Amino acid sequence: MIEQLLDDQHIGQQTVYSLLESLSENTPDYADLYFQYSVSESWFLEQGIVKSGTYNISHGVGTRAVNGEQTGFAYSDDLNRQAIEKAIDFAKGISSTNTPVKLQTFQQVPTIAKYSGLNPLGSLNAQEKVDFLKRIDVLARKEPKVTQVSASISGAYSDVLIAASDGVYQKDYRPMVRVSVSVIVEHNGRVESASSGGGGRYDYRYFIDHNLDEIYVAEAIRQALVALEASGAPAGNMPVILGSGWPGVLLHEAIGHGLEGDFNRKGTSVFADKMGEQVASSKCSIVDNGTLANRRGSLTIDDEGVPTQQTTLIENGILKGYLFDKMNARLMGVESTGNGRRESYAHIPMPRMTNTYMLNGEDTLAEMIASVDEGIYAVNFDGGQVDITSGKFVFSANEAYLIKNGKIAHPVKGVTLIGAGDEVLKKISMVANDLKLDGGIGICGKEGQSVAVGVGQPSLKIDELTVGGTQLNT
Repeated sequence: MIEQLLDDQHIGQQTVYSLLESLSENTPDYADLYFQYSVSESWFLEQGIVKSGTYNISHGVGTRAVNGEQTGFAYSDDLNRQAIEKAIDFAKGISSTNTPVKLQTFQQVPTIAKYSGLNPLGSLNAQEKVDFLKRIDVLARKEPKVTQVSASISGAYSDVLIAASDGVYQKDYRPMVRVSVSVIVEHNGRVESASSGGGGRYDYRYFIDHNLDEIYVAEAIRQALVALEASGAPAGNMPVILGSGWPGVLLHEAIGHGLEGDFNRKGTSVFADKMGEQVASSKCSIVDNGTLANRRGSLTIDDEGVPTQQTTLIENGILKGYLFDKMNARLMGVESTGNGRRESYAHIPMPRMTNTYMLNGEDTLAEMIASVDEGIYAVNFDGGQVDITSGKFVFSANEAYLIKNGKIAHPVKGVTLIGAGDEVLKKISMVANDLKLDGGIGICGKEGQSVAVGVGQPSLKIDELTVGGTQLNT
């Protein structure tokens, strides 16, 4: 669609080149144009009724000129040439130079698509989407303790064209779908809630073909019923075992952001200037991988036209790499890792994670649990906060269990995990061989921009971590 919209304005590849040439006039380092067409929708069901829905179409272009650490940026929602030229004039006003960047000839680099380029919104008709949500409601209400059910299905499709002064002229067609299920259960006057869901870069029929509605409903109910049985959590310093999959969000927040190139170039990350040093237990190897097929955090190319890759961040405890966009890579004398990402054409790109996860170890979950006299097994997480500069974090677990004498005793609630990312990495003594990625629900925020990401990890044991609970651990 973006090509059709540009064709309607008589803007072809040669015109794009001329516009980029104008943008580069006062730009000594780098310039790019980011064209985007996006369409999205959502359907929301509550108490058996589809109560609301949205449908949105947007398109525009972002214009960027880079001079050292300075970035001139402007965008236009209008794709006629006059509007684009106005945005260009604003963006290139950051500097005046007699040696503008030399504009290279456009070339499309062959890439291997990581997902289908088809728009997923039409893979089910309106009635099929409503029926899908109602089926979730019926499935959930088979559990007698369920009192309320809500569910949503959403989809998006983006069509992008990236043209840059270094010769990049790349296109990408990006689908995304997601389903969310929430339930409230009640028993003997006690009320608890839980949610489940997932998604990725495929179409709506994937949920039906793989019976994911049944899986999501069962998981939401399971978590809610566990919460009904939970008692107050202990508090104090103790061993903590993190489950596989979604608990990798702790690594994403407490460690992953600290390995993004902009924080390290500026020296504000706890991991700055530690390349090649032992920053974690030798059990730990962590990668960022944007090439996984159909994953939520995957991209065929990043938002600067660079093919994504697998980047080793930590290998056997040794810091091996950071995540870079083009600007921070250039300023640090390295190559982009394909991690330049932006929320939309109305935002500037910056180093961001894609799918970030820890690799398998050689231990087992059973061995970890057997090794703990008293501690916590955290299976699922709610939200959390992290300070990039210090690496300190606070996370809350919405499903956790007390471990007593090497066995899982009973579920506990009110578990809060408190620590610092760099310190926690060094206290990991066991890593299992049960690596799992999250179900496709991750959204990462940074400097006001949100992008889709993936997280994951095998089960792992942290020898000591501060647990905030509702009762003191004596």
